[in-house]
Amino acid sequence: MDFATIIQILDSTVRLATPLLLACLAGLFSERSGIFDIGLEGKMLIAAFASGAAAAVSGSVWIGLLAGIGASLVFAAIHGLASITFRGNQLISGVAINFLASGLTVLLGQKWFGLGGRTPSLEGAARFEPITLPFARALADLPAIGPVYYELISGHSILVYVAAVAVPVSAWLLYRTRFGLRLRAVGENPAAVDTAGISVTGIRYAAVAITGLLCGLAGAYLACGLSAGFGREMTAGKGFIALAALIFAKWRPWHALLACLLFGLLEAISIRYQNIDLGFVLIPVQFTQALPYLLTVVILAGFVGKAIPPRAGGDPYVKER
Repeated sequence: MDFATIIQILDSTVRLATPLLLACLAGLFSERSGIFDIGLEGKMLIAAFASGAAAAVSGSVWIGLLAGIGASLVFAAIHGLASITFRGNQLISGVAINFLASGLTVLLGQKWFGLGGRTPSLEGAARFEPITLPFARALADLPAIGPVYYELISGHSILVYVAAVAVPVSAWLLYRTRFGLRLRAVGENPAAVDTAGISVTGIRYAAVAITGLLCGLAGAYLACGLSAGFGREMTAGKGFIALAALIFAKWRPWHALLACLLFGLLEAISIRYQNIDLGFVLIPVQFTQALPYLLTVVILAGFVGKAIPPRAGGDPYVKER
């Protein structure tokens, strides 16, 4: 494997890890506040459909982005209403959101476009265009550094850079701000936070709204950046992979970045090499595709210790009278 091939694989890794990272950070905020959210898949899916449909109709990717974020926020509000206000089972609410998004996208897609649940192909201004960073072309011919900067760092759509910036911003927000301290405290001991005169409900709704925003960005990237339109069930389990990465990362932003890059790398390898021939054995593509899940189980079982979620996670808070 030469240097150029390695750069291409890493470039694909960054692109494929972006929706996982955005969804993983979304789950991080929600679960840190004590709201388990397995509906990341559904919010990503409805956001991908809304952004793809709006971009196809309007011809503007920015309108598509706003539509995707709006749709995801609506589904996040539904989850918040069921989990926080009505104190319902958070896992059942997340499953319901996944089913609702799966059915609704196919129904509306067929009704509006008649393409079997797909949206029309996006072109031009309806898609996120790659951004060439300053001096990228001038430095492209430099040994080693040039290809890394020109092909690996430069040339991505804006949401890839937004996802990269979201990691330090999330870390700062969680560990360096009063809001982050309160959010983490709500996930560990909501009664103590309530006693201090802070609204547990308000903090949890804010966390759910951030989750909706980030899932909206992830879905919009899938439809308008990584692909050229919405396809039926195009998330393909990425929301669940993001949850696995979140557990792998032990609910920490920087660890989440590394976990998502690992999953993205394995997916990039499985796409580029359908079958890996080691000479003495042929590794089928199915094994490579399953490797992220197997690796997560193995590492969590014996190499990184026990992953302990927030103590109040999954439990609705009932204010004492």
